Amino acid sequence: MKNISFALLVPTAASSYCEELYYQYKFEFSLSRPRRTRLGDFTVKPGTTPRITVNANLNPYNFLITYIHEVAHCAVHHLYKGRFKKRVAPHGVEWKREFERLLQPVMNENIFPEDILAALLRYSKNPTASTGGDTLLFNAIRRYDEQALNSGRVALVQLNEGSSFVFQNRQFTRGILRRTRVLCTDKASQRLYTIPAHALVEAC
Repeated sequence: MKNISFALLVPTAASSYCEELYYQYKFEFSLSRPRRTRLGDFTVKPGTTPRITVNANLNPYNFLITYIHEVAHCAVHHLYKGRFKKRVAPHGVEWKREFERLLQPVMNENIFPEDILAALLRYSKNPTASTGGDTLLFNAIRRYDEQALNSGRVALVQLNEGSSFVFQNRQFTRGILRRTRVLCTDKASQRLYTIPAHALVEAC
């Protein structure tokens, strides 16, 4: 998880919880270029550390849900590896139970807007392999993508190096592009952060 700050990826009130999950379940975490067929994935091979990736271009609410979706796979792996000979289904009852459990700490109005929260509470009772399969949740999440696009914000990668911009109520200066992320400087603290290249920001 080197150089990745959850505070720049998920709703602020959920960032510490995301870090707790990372340290609790001990997986490698990285951002991925946008993928058409998936928002995130969980992989593990014998003798290796589990690995989770999430698409870098998701809005904070979608990113949080997808991240917890993948951590639930990791939780199932830790719970059941070596304990049973039968194979645990990827999105079976074990995963559904862990996903709902891991969602509980973030399902409140401090983190999600009311429309997404209502759809997420319903969805969590019997989650499917993809949020895209639940029309109410999918449409609620998509509305925030559309609001961002209609607000005049632009993708960070479209700004020139040295440009100033606002992201999650903080002012930054854009730096160099590093694959799927951009090295940026927080103007207040002068700390360096890498922000997803396709994150929507407000140019100053």
